[in-house]
Amino acid sequence: MKVKEIMSKKVASLNSEDSVERAAQLMKQYDVGSIPVCSRNQVVGIVTDRDIAVRTIAEGKDSKQEKVSAIMSSNPVVGNPDMDVHDAAKIMSTNQIRRLPIVENNNLVGILALGDISVEPELQDNAEQTLRNISQPCESKM
Repeated sequence: MKVKEIMSKKVASLNSEDSVERAAQLMKQYDVGSIPVCSRNQVVGIVTDRDIAVRTIAEGKDSKQEKVSAIMSSNPVVGNPDMDVHDAAKIMSTNQIRRLPIVENNNLVGILALGDISVEPELQDNAEQTLRNISQPCESKM
């Protein structure tokens, strides 16, 4: 099965100059936990709800003034619509990510979420293994 068969094609995105507040508003509006950051439809980063909590709120920064570029993860891992879903799941597992931006000709065309994989009966084993690997604890920095 190809990624394009199960990916979400309607994807909210931000630009790097948007405020962190705008990112949070879009996450609420679309009920998502991460949003790709684009420059001319090319993915240059990704911002997550955890980025907002840890890199803005916990640091006491103003979400209205703080730019997405200051808290996003730059150069995120991406996939393409013609790749096999099993390969995409391996990438997600290896990189411990729940959502994979999908690009074609350097342009954002969709996003593949772990949830997209888990609802496909023949892919449920992949989703389970991917989630197990994503959920591996990292060493604490405390």
